[in-house]
Amino acid sequence: MNEILTLVKVTALAGIGGTGLGGALSGLFKRDSVKTASLLLSFAGGVMIAIVCFDLIQSAIKTNTHIFWICLGIALGVAIVYLLNLFIDNHTNFEVRHIGKNHPQTADNLDEIIHSNHLSVHLKRRDTRIALLGAGTIMACAIALHNLPEGMTIGASFANNNGVMGGSALILAILIGIHNIPEGMAIAVPLINGGIKRRLAILITALSGTPTIIGALLGYMIGDIGPLGLALSLSFASGAMFYVVFGEILPQSILMYRSKSPAFFVILGMLVGLLIIYF
Repeated sequence: MNEILTLVKVTALAGIGGTGLGGALSGLFKRDSVKTASLLLSFAGGVMIAIVCFDLIQSAIKTNTHIFWICLGIALGVAIVYLLNLFIDNHTNFEVRHIGKNHPQTADNLDEIIHSNHLSVHLKRRDTRIALLGAGTIMACAIALHNLPEGMTIGASFANNNGVMGGSALILAILIGIHNIPEGMAIAVPLINGGIKRRLAILITALSGTPTIIGALLGYMIGDIGPLGLALSLSFASGAMFYVVFGEILPQSILMYRSKSPAFFVILGMLVGLLIIYF
């Protein structure tokens, strides 16, 4: 019981705390900070790649589970998160005026990756409460699709570490908390601009980090049922995180700041990740 409580506390700090802090700092969000956000996302993505490739997947292999199940788990993680993202994109992008055939097929701004731009459209049009609720629900689902696999990586690492919050589990929690700060800004800005009171907007933003806790508990419970469960938990979480990093975070960071710098920050992040794992 104490193990689960520790996991919930740390994950809540990363998920709810990170997005809530981003919401509180939303008033400081300026165009000049896009470059900084891009490089931070690139660095965090690099560290996540290193931890997934050189720690989580290696740990899954060490359970002596057949490599087929590990590959299947990774493939399922990628496929499920991708298909759910695609479903949401197809039901929202047509309502955002500048998104069309000439627009990149991935997010090029913070508000696009979590579909807060879709909510902004409805707020500006002063649509009905039902329409606003629908747009808000879609944004919540998009956020959950990022936060659930992030939480699962923490939970699976926690299970792999025999219920001790340290090593890769703690580093992942810290990284995800940092990653959630700019995401929290992207959530809060359209809410505040749409007329919602600042305190309520910050509260809503903070609560959007709740799926991270659910993902962590899911990853831990599956990983705690035995070697096969641990291998599947680690591999599925790795696959889901692969899609989040390669399909969302890195393309977004490059499109936000079009230069070679994001690539170098990814490499720097991977090197730091290796140092974290082996020291």
